[in-house]
Amino acid sequence: MKIIILTENTEGVPGTKAEHGLSVYVETKQHILLSDTGASDALIINASVMGIDLKKVDTVILSHGHYDHCGGVLPFSDINNKADIYIREGADGSFYDSAGKYIGIDKRIMSLPNLHIVSGDEQIDEELFLFGDVKGTKLFPFGNVRILKEENGVRIPDTFEHEQNLVIYEKGKRVLISGCAHCGIVNILDRFYDIFGTDPDAVITGFHLMKKTAYQEDEIVLIKQTALDLKKRKTLYYSGHCTGDAVTCLKEILGDQLQLMYTGLQIQI
Repeated sequence: MKIIILTENTEGVPGTKAEHGLSVYVETKQHILLSDTGASDALIINASVMGIDLKKVDTVILSHGHYDHCGGVLPFSDINNKADIYIREGADGSFYDSAGKYIGIDKRIMSLPNLHIVSGDEQIDEELFLFGDVKGTKLFPFGNVRILKEENGVRIPDTFEHEQNLVIYEKGKRVLISGCAHCGIVNILDRFYDIFGTDPDAVITGFHLMKKTAYQEDEIVLIKQTALDLKKRKTLYYSGHCTGDAVTCLKEILGDQLQLMYTGLQIQI
């Protein structure tokens, strides 16, 4: 399985464009796919620089209904209108940050003819599996308090039912890709274990622990507790995007079990 971080916050391969967003390119035996599309047309620029032909992509998985993961869908569709696109039910909601900025998707995405709306778990084929319905609230990311959804004209805390997770299975290995892990990476991994009876071999995700101000003591405790839970699992983690400066604290505990993502990073599973 060949994986390339097509778009990420951190600069990497010369000539590529970094942005606040995430897009992951994956080649398997049966598929060429994208997990998320970043915030803009940066994925198209980066694919060209890295010699990736996006016209060959057959599947796009959108992890949740935020612009920094779905903003590249329409530019991608301009060059590839055949790939199947999977989005979770409710991802077309109206989402805002605490400052009142709209952070949801371009609603035109919902009119694309190749769009599939997912509810519940979905086995796409023997390689690809989608799951949501993460019910746990253990070690819930504190960054979530800044995200609201509008219902009946009232903005309330988002509960992230529109988030889904992609599992890719090939040659006995399972890779979990979870865009921001808004439901909490520990809760997502617990749900993964309930489904498969094991932990994933690798996880690619943001942890939604970024802040513009200094971490408070209780937040540092949560970061450390999260790292300790992750450490006991036989899993290799790749993270960045919305993890922020929490990576320093996470790395102190996880060491080489946590690898940092950047635009153009290549991963072989």
